[in-house]
Amino acid sequence: MNKFALTLLISLNLSLVAESAAEDTFTFGLGAGSLYSGLGANVGIQTKKDIKYLAVGCVSYSSMYGATCGVGAGWVHTDIFNFQTPNHGLGIYVGIVGDQYDYFDRDAVYGAGVGYHYFFSGIDKSGVNLGFTATGADSKDGFDLGGMFQLGYQF
Repeated sequence: MNKFALTLLISLNLSLVAESAAEDTFTFGLGAGSLYSGLGANVGIQTKKDIKYLAVGCVSYSSMYGATCGVGAGWVHTDIFNFQTPNHGLGIYVGIVGDQYDYFDRDAVYGAGVGYHYFFSGIDKSGVNLGFTATGADSKDGFDLGGMFQLGYQF
């Protein structure tokens, strides 16, 4: 590769990174579901087409064992379905998906999931969202399939 092509490639990459960074905004949300690792909150980076987030939440509570809480991370992208509006999103999630009981203990179960999310105001604006994520996890009983309904608000 000659110097001109290398210089052009580097400057193009730097301009794309600068443009991407200029379009990114901070987002914070509260709710229940995979965007919130159960009942909890998230923080993330939001663009016109996606959200990349970290979440902390609880998936269950009992008076005997207390709360089962954990963390998660994910990415929701709205440009997959070729709709003209950024309302419909497809996402991936890795994090807490449930809990498992032992005789005197309860442990968090971590896994992964794929989900559909609908953002009433669009993914790039504050508003209510809902969805469903199908999850899978390796637990003491083997491989478990499950799901998480979602209802939340992104600020």
